[in-house]
Amino acid sequence: MKILLSDAVFTDGTVYRDHGVVFDKTIVEMAPNDELRERYAGQCSELGEGSVLLPGLINSHVHLEFSANRSTLTYGEFMPWLSSVISSRDDLINGCDDGCIAHAVDTMLSNGITAFGAVSSYGFDLDACAGASQKVVYFNELIGSDPAMADALYGNFQERLFASQQIEREGFYPSIAIHSPYSVHRVLIQKALKYAKEKSLRVSAHLLESPAEREWLDNNSGPFQNFFQNFLKQSQAANTVEEFLGYFDDIPTLFTHVVQARDKELSQIAQRGHSVIHCPISNRLLGVGALDLQRLSSHDIRFICGTDGLSSNYALNLFEEMKIALFTHYSDDLPALAQQLWKGVGIHAAEAMGLNCGTIAPNYDADILVTRVNYPINDQLPIHLITQPPRIESIYIQGEHIR
Repeated sequence: MKILLSDAVFTDGTVYRDHGVVFDKTIVEMAPNDELRERYAGQCSELGEGSVLLPGLINSHVHLEFSANRSTLTYGEFMPWLSSVISSRDDLINGCDDGCIAHAVDTMLSNGITAFGAVSSYGFDLDACAGASQKVVYFNELIGSDPAMADALYGNFQERLFASQQIEREGFYPSIAIHSPYSVHRVLIQKALKYAKEKSLRVSAHLLESPAEREWLDNNSGPFQNFFQNFLKQSQAANTVEEFLGYFDDIPTLFTHVVQARDKELSQIAQRGHSVIHCPISNRLLGVGALDLQRLSSHDIRFICGTDGLSSNYALNLFEEMKIALFTHYSDDLPALAQQLWKGVGIHAAEAMGLNCGTIAPNYDADILVTRVNYPINDQLPIHLITQPPRIESIYIQGEHIR
């Protein structure tokens, strides 16, 4: 059993001054330092001035297979970016071997990310994710809108999914991702979701990221029209938004982006208990607009945070993601937004992803960051931790000292 006494514990939006944590694999208790010193005399580790204990951060959405990208892809608008991904895909995939992906995973760990949702298109990141120190929700992605190729596409998806289900380690969760409403045929979606429900697998999907997607799904027109005609000889969207959301009615799903959603769709997301993953840096780089957090709040939808991958980000760092979000949503109340962001990389993310972490509270996994700040600790700590990120000194996952 370990007892860490700190200047402050920050969890679930509350700052606890002069508190410590008792834990083994799970958290036993959090209490004032004086109480813990009295009850555990000689067993306590005094962390000293400026020490802050935080729950390990949860990155709910990341693509690791494109981690070789630095300056290859085109930013500014969604369609030029997508075209650049397609033209550079082979080079980027071949340029990121197991070592490249493992480096991205380790970078996340060094940035305090102790759990992540990896969306895998090809299965090339499986070994690195299986060997990661972190908890991993491994989303095998299903893609393909051509009905003539349905059997082959589903067979490839099954092969990758079954391979991930062979991984036997605590904290690794094989899961399913449906790429998007425009890129997956309804037969494939329904088949995959039937399996997900039978096996109680977690599910994720991209949804309404760009104006081009919105126009294509609503009217079969716009920039996606030429794209689908040229690449897939398709003149009609694979699904409408209403049809797509209907497939997920009885399976809580992590929907990523949702920037272009309307009130009707947000109401459906709320009623069905789905979650929204916010990736503000990716949204800005791809020019798709900003998620309207106030509209989400009006529908009582909690958002959580993800970095997306290095194909649409410059870092896998949730401190940076939260900072960009603070300035992107400039009309939102700053202290309240900071609290929402912390819960979006903590307890709310854990609940949405079905993980027993994201908070410092009894019976939760002891995923803990030992950090230090060089400024006075006060009630604005949630903002300061984002704008002036702490130094991470130690990382514990399920009570094990990882680094």
